[in-house]
Amino acid sequence: MKETILEMEEYAKDHNVPIIEKDSIVFIMKYIKANNVKNILEIGSAIGYSAILMASAGLDVKVTTIERDEARYMEALKNVKKCGLEKNINVVYQDALEVNLKDVEYDLIFIDAAKGQYTKFFEKFKYFLSKNGCIITDNLKFHGYVGNKDSIDSKNLKALVDKIEKYIDFLKNNPEFDTKFFDIGDGLSVSVKKDEK
Repeated sequence: MKETILEMEEYAKDHNVPIIEKDSIVFIMKYIKANNVKNILEIGSAIGYSAILMASAGLDVKVTTIERDEARYMEALKNVKKCGLEKNINVVYQDALEVNLKDVEYDLIFIDAAKGQYTKFFEKFKYFLSKNGCIITDNLKFHGYVGNKDSIDSKNLKALVDKIEKYIDFLKNNPEFDTKFFDIGDGLSVSVKKDEK
């Protein structure tokens, strides 16, 4: 499996596929172990890199990961198979905002897909969290652009950074969740569902 992970890192570099930073995935794997996380939903599989590492955090960890790009979905399937994790990882080929979930609960939901849709993903999938479940979001610093909008020339990039900043505010002011922000990798947040009184 180690070999496959290295191959995936190489593939991501060569094909310009964004994968999670090492510090971030190490943090998430520790979180999975420390909080006895068993059932994970990942929004945005890319080539399956983070799903494979999360699933390898424990023998009974199950990951459902959603990817809308067909080439990446196929690559993720191939990598999951190579690691022998087909029983632990279910790769779904669909746009996450169109996925219909029923009667499932996740201990951890990991958002690492289209940055501009973060709030929509959060609002849609929060209903599928287990009692003490949490939502982890990656890329909140977005390569250092967040908080430094003035240094950006591109209109599209500015608009995207604007959406990420709005999402951060949404998390900070969300009455249902306690969110902590971590300066790890490209910036992570951990939002834990508050106990319903």
